[in-house]
Amino acid sequence: MSYRDILYELRNQTAWIYLNRPKDMNAISSNMLIELEKALTKANNDNQVRVIVISGKGRAFCAGADLKGVMTTIQGKPNGELNFFDYCERTFGLLEHYPKPVIAALNGITLAGGLELAMKADMIIAAESAKIGDAHANFGLLPGAGGAVKLPRKIGVNLANYLLFTGEFLPAEELKACGLVNQVVTDDELENAVQILAEKLSTKSPLGLRRMKQLVRDGLEQPLDVALRQEATTLSMHFQSYDVREGLSAFIEKRKPEFKGY
Repeated sequence: MSYRDILYELRNQTAWIYLNRPKDMNAISSNMLIELEKALTKANNDNQVRVIVISGKGRAFCAGADLKGVMTTIQGKPNGELNFFDYCERTFGLLEHYPKPVIAALNGITLAGGLELAMKADMIIAAESAKIGDAHANFGLLPGAGGAVKLPRKIGVNLANYLLFTGEFLPAEELKACGLVNQVVTDDELENAVQILAEKLSTKSPLGLRRMKQLVRDGLEQPLDVALRQEATTLSMHFQSYDVREGLSAFIEKRKPEFKGY
């Protein structure tokens, strides 16, 4: 499958998806969203792929939406034709409920829709040069993919308000201190550090990680007692899986487990 606005590379059991509009700072276009959805679906359907990494080419991870495309959307669309926001909702929705672990590797500027995209990942690793912010306020816009809702939950209301209201950018190291970014590495080490993390995740049970993702996601949106009941129910079901039996057998036999994902 060929792509115009992204690149897709398979490294061992990790699918690397690069946003590839470097001249436009990887601004999100409708076509990029369509291709990203196809790549994510391809990776999900490939049993060889255990982890997905999303990164960018050039000096930006993603500077947000292509505002020319947004303006076209505001001006209207032919009957029945999907517009930018339709594609955005569909692709970001896919990431919101994606079953495999996703790592965002922030190689540079990460703004607005780029920040919202990064927040759909399970972990964020950033290069030292990365600058992160919301920036919607700079153009009289509002977040449309979870920025105003998710950002306060991740970094606290006061800091989120600062980023949302001022449109300013902060260094990755500062956002690591508040928990948005997991790790900051030198620019030269970014891909190697992310690949090491991805390969570590690849050794775990795919079924176990998939169910953990769901428990974490659902648990944040539910009352504590409901989330705990769901965790107990899921655990009871999980004990019937091959991967649990394999993991326990490997522990007893003092060997590395060979998980199969069921």
